Amino acid sequence: MKFLRIPAIVTVCFSLSFAFAQARKPSSKDLPPSAFKLRSVKVTGTSRYKPEDVIRAAGLQLGQPIHDDDLKNVVRLLGESGAFTAVSYTSQFDPDGTKVELKLGDAERFFPAHFDNVVWFTDRELLEKLHATVPLFDGQLPVNGGLAGEVSEALQVLLIQKNVAGQVDYLRPSQEDGPVEAFVFTVSGPSITIRNVEFSGAGPGELPKLTAAAKRLQGAEYARPAIRAVEDKAFLPIYREHGYLKAVLGDPEPTVVQNDAHDTLVDVKVPVDPGRQYKLATIQISGNKAFPDGALRAAFHFQAGQVANAPELEKDLETIRHIYGTRGYMGATIKAEAQMDDSQSSVAYVVSIIEGDVYKMGEVEIRGLDSKTTARLQNDWTLRSGDTYDASYVGRFVEQAYKEIGDWHVSVHESIDPHDKTVDVTVRFDPNS
Repeated sequence: MKFLRIPAIVTVCFSLSFAFAQARKPSSKDLPPSAFKLRSVKVTGTSRYKPEDVIRAAGLQLGQPIHDDDLKNVVRLLGESGAFTAVSYTSQFDPDGTKVELKLGDAERFFPAHFDNVVWFTDRELLEKLHATVPLFDGQLPVNGGLAGEVSEALQVLLIQKNVAGQVDYLRPSQEDGPVEAFVFTVSGPSITIRNVEFSGAGPGELPKLTAAAKRLQGAEYARPAIRAVEDKAFLPIYREHGYLKAVLGDPEPTVVQNDAHDTLVDVKVPVDPGRQYKLATIQISGNKAFPDGALRAAFHFQAGQVANAPELEKDLETIRHIYGTRGYMGATIKAEAQMDDSQSSVAYVVSIIEGDVYKMGEVEIRGLDSKTTARLQNDWTLRSGDTYDASYVGRFVEQAYKEIGDWHVSVHESIDPHDKTVDVTVRFDPNS
């Protein structure tokens, strides 16, 4: 993933054609001063923004004097925002005042704005405050233009009002050579530390495990993506192992409990919606030829009628992959599709197997030992080149090596060649520190 860092104050250069049009008006000598006061503003052509937000962004106020140069400046402001691909106006002058119509064309590409460590406001409060200052900000930003810079500057002002000594920056992350995916705003400078993590909506069956898993976050720096990663890897599996297969964990909600200009302490609430609890109906297996159903079913650790344990199922599927590896099926694809019946709160798993080709043993290389020991272990390796590969053999070989040479750190690398259908094995021995 690549990032483009943008400073808090942005100067935007763009190429965009704007039309300036106005109704023919009499000479100013023929009109009273009231004719040059803004009487009404009509906004057309935008389906994204409310007229009142466009008018605020343009800086127009009813009853204030308005001239052609002012309207041309309005076109420039709206165009530089990046929110529109076309901006034009028409104006009509009469003794009662000036009527203006702004004609707009919405930009097509907008991306969400994320605030990774802005803990001094709730999400709703932050959006409302930023929208009050930047009327065209609705939670998303155009990929081009200066609107993101305006949001950055507005957020900087909000931090100053909160006596937070931080600098606002934003990134536009994207996949390598891919399009922008979001705008990510962060505050650098103050230390933002997590004190406690709580769970709203969690049941008594899961709460003790969640609390234990959350201890890793205590004392850590607050960053929403990091907490989301812990949710996915540590919190969500707790629900999935208890049959809550559609459980949803919401964005973390920080609350400031201690704050000064340079240090902020927060408590974090994680909203939980566990959904319904599912029990196993059946497990169906298809595509298996090398092994009968009975041999594969023995790998599953839960039966029909029991609570569906999704993490355990993944372990069982890995066991089946290992079983296939014992007969050389190193490219076997094994997937489980969950078919849920909400009316019965049950789930049926359909395990599909594509066995693929049988791989042969290639070459073995032993590293890290003296030449004499290496030669002896090389001779002990009995899985010869051209034999059907057995993925379980390496474990047995290492276990025997421990008995001969003592306790070493052993790492094994299997190099699979899909063209020749062979497996080369490297076994490396390193002294334990």
